[in-house]
Formats: sequence, C-alpha cells, structure tokens
Amino acid sequence: MKFAHRFAYYLLGLIMGSFFVAAVFAGKDTSCNYFPNARVLNDLRNKPFGYSDKASKVLAEKWIDTTDIKNCLKLGDIDFDNSNIKIGSGKIYVIEGQTVKNQKVILKVINYPEKAVLDEIIKQK
Repeated sequence: MKFAHRFAYYLLGLIMGSFFVAAVFAGKDTSCNYFPNARVLNDLRNKPFGYSDKASKVLAEKWIDTTDIKNCLKLGDIDFDNSNIKIGSGKIYVIEGQTVKNQKVILKVINYPEKAVLDEIIKQK
C-alpha cells in the first residue's frame, strides 16, 4: 500500500475519532482540577457561601463587591503557607486576588464541611 493511501486512512480515522470524542464530551460539564489550588477554589465555589460581619462591613465600603469576590474565588492564588489552619470544624484559606480595578486583595475564607464563609477582606498596597 502506498504512503498516500495509508496517510488518507490515518486522517479519516483521526477525523472520525475526533468527532466521536467531541460528541461524547460536548454535553457534559466536566472539569479537571488536578492541582491543589484549583481543587480548593472549586470546593469553595461549589458550597453555599456566606459573609461574616467583618467582611460585610468592608463590602459596604464599595471599593470591592461580590463580583470581585467571585473572580478571586475563580482566578485567585491560595497562599498555602498561611492556609489550611484549623478553626473549629473548618479550615481557613488565604486567597490572593485582585478586583476589576486591579486593586490587590487578600481574602480569608473559612471552609466548613457544609459551607464556606468569607471571614476577612484585606486591601493590599
């Protein structure tokens, strides 16, 4: 068999296989969170989320809003050196992120088994 024929069969199989894989995974909401940062942020986003009194006061100052909090929980970086500290039945995580106005912030979130609570918002300079 000539090389051109083998290459044509290879391309035909590759295209058919690609369509099959795309059809199988197109309707599913799958994500691959292999790294610790992505796993913790995904866990915090998927739980019921609450705000402490201290965090609510900072949110009332209007320099940060809930959209910025959601962006930090999606795109932020967890400082594992200062995180994973037990507080009661939960663990505290320190998340470094920024607002839509590029203001750097630090969020301290307590991760309980059934919910997550934003404990503190710190503005960085």
